[in-house]
Amino acid sequence: MGRMNIMLFHSTYGLRPAVHGAADRLRAAGHEVRVPDLFEGHTFDTVEEAMAFRDQVGKDELLKRAVLAAAPYSDQGLVYAGFSFGASVAQTLALGDAQARGLLMLHGTSDIAENASVDELPVQLHVADPDPYETADWLNSWYLQMQRAGADVEVYRYRGAGHLFTDPELPDHDEASAELAWKVSLGFLATL
Repeated sequence: MGRMNIMLFHSTYGLRPAVHGAADRLRAAGHEVRVPDLFEGHTFDTVEEAMAFRDQVGKDELLKRAVLAAAPYSDQGLVYAGFSFGASVAQTLALGDAQARGLLMLHGTSDIAENASVDELPVQLHVADPDPYETADWLNSWYLQMQRAGADVEVYRYRGAGHLFTDPELPDHDEASAELAWKVSLGFLATL
C-alpha cells in the first residue's frame, strides 16, 4: 500500500470535528492528510446558515483559497478528497491538476467544464440514495461527463442514508453506511 498525500476539504458546515476525525482515520491507514479551512474558522449547525455563508464568501474566493492550500503540495501528486461542498472543490482541483493521483468524493459532485480532460484519473464517489442534492438524473449525467473527460469512475450508492451520512454529529449519520464507505474508500486509496 502506498502512502498518499491527501488534501481533504470540509463540507459547508465548515472544518468541524468530524472532518478532523476523518483525517485521523486516513492518517491511521498510513496517509499524509491536510485539511485546509476554507471558511477561516467559521462553522455552522444548520445547512441554511452554512450555505448562506458559502454564498456570501463566493465560489471564486473559496476556490482561490483551495488552490492556495493545495499549490505547495501539488507537485507531490495529491489525492483530492472532500465532503459534499468539499467534494465539489476537490473535483474542480483534481480535474485541473495534471499530477493528481486520485479523487475521493463523499456526498457531492460538481459541474464539469466542457474542456475537462484527465488521463484515467481514478475517481470514487460515495453518495446517499436517494440524495436531495445528488439526484439520479444528475448523477447519471455527471458519470458520463466524467468518463468523457477521461476519468476512471466508481460510484457507490447508500440506500436510505442521509446526505452527509459519514458525519456522526449530524442527523444524516448512518453508522453502517459510513463504515462501509470508509472501508471501500481505504481500499480505493490503497490501489493508487
